[in-house]
Amino acid sequence: MSAPLRVLFCIGINQNFMDGTAGEMKDVWQAFSTMMKSIDELPGVTILGIMDDDRIQVGPSPTAPWTCYIMADCPNYDSVVDACNFFRTIPVGDGEFKLWKYARVEARIGRELVVPE
Repeated sequence: MSAPLRVLFCIGINQNFMDGTAGEMKDVWQAFSTMMKSIDELPGVTILGIMDDDRIQVGPSPTAPWTCYIMADCPNYDSVVDACNFFRTIPVGDGEFKLWKYARVEARIGRELVVPE
């Protein structure tokens, strides 16, 4: 069995979120929570940590630095694609729009780097 892929999901908030009403923002947060739970429930995926820098970064993040990051070990490339696909499929509010209207994701795939002894 091969080693899992070490993946950093880099998540940026779009201007559409910033332009939303308080109610729309609440709906986006609920969809965002569903996305995080869905990634955690993917078979073989282990979330190692989640970091949010929204307190020191204000406004949308169309490129790096991103708004938040999820680091996970994923069993294979398809599981990484499945995780990214949640942004395309998870509905926000009444379902007219999906999460990717408000947030974007980019996955960086690497390997675990072990500190030499």
